[in-house]
Amino acid sequence: MKGYLRGDGRKGIRNLVAVAYLVECAHHVARKIVAPHDEVAHLIGFPGCFPNPYAQHMMERLCTHPNVGAVVLVSLGCESFDRQGLADTIRASGRPVETLVIQRDGGTRSTIDAGRAAVARLAERIADAPKADMDISELVIGTVCGGSDGTSGITGNPAVGRTFDLLVEAGATCIFEETGELIGCEGIMAERAITPELGREIRASVDKAAAYYATLGFGSFAAGNAEGGLTTIEEKSLGAYAKSGQSPISGLIKPGDIPPRGGLYLMDVVP
Repeated sequence: MKGYLRGDGRKGIRNLVAVAYLVECAHHVARKIVAPHDEVAHLIGFPGCFPNPYAQHMMERLCTHPNVGAVVLVSLGCESFDRQGLADTIRASGRPVETLVIQRDGGTRSTIDAGRAAVARLAERIADAPKADMDISELVIGTVCGGSDGTSGITGNPAVGRTFDLLVEAGATCIFEETGELIGCEGIMAERAITPELGREIRASVDKAAAYYATLGFGSFAAGNAEGGLTTIEEKSLGAYAKSGQSPISGLIKPGDIPPRGGLYLMDVVP
């Protein structure tokens, strides 16, 4: 198969224009920009209005993801996000980037119009992005929450796990996540870790998730899970765990991390 070759050597299976809002106040405008271009554009963003190193890091990684070919940044104008720094990082990766500032560019309506024109312009610019042969071992595949019910743990999730096993066997990188929905499974995950040290890290990440939910006063088990037929957090955890398949766990990563090699990774998403 063919992939879109990026400047850092990674390859994407899509060639999207990312439309990224840099504060919640710009979310509406960014969403309207994407609406007529939903086949070529993808909406991402950060809601806060303050300097945030984690958000800066995540937005840099998202905007330079292999599936992204170009970026439109949407700023309100008065937020503290370092939009120039983000644009410089995107440009340095070899991707074209345009920045819109609502307070500078005439307000909501005019910025939406300018943004839609920018998406069309950038989509045309990257249409001929270079492609290269891509092996299965170069794929990076992740799972997301699927809305657990009484059947997901015995139908869809095991199918995902089996697919992960086949991909890992072929050398691909597979990522499962939601440590907060794996409470109770830390022991069996630790046993699958490739080293005892990693096993201890996995246990610690799930313990942290349990403490986090205890501090908040609620867990990941929601009313919709019960309506769907689940009765305990253990049932939900086992269903989520099924998505990981049976391959050895090669590492524990955080959002924004790039796995160093192929294999199965657990993403720790809890602060």
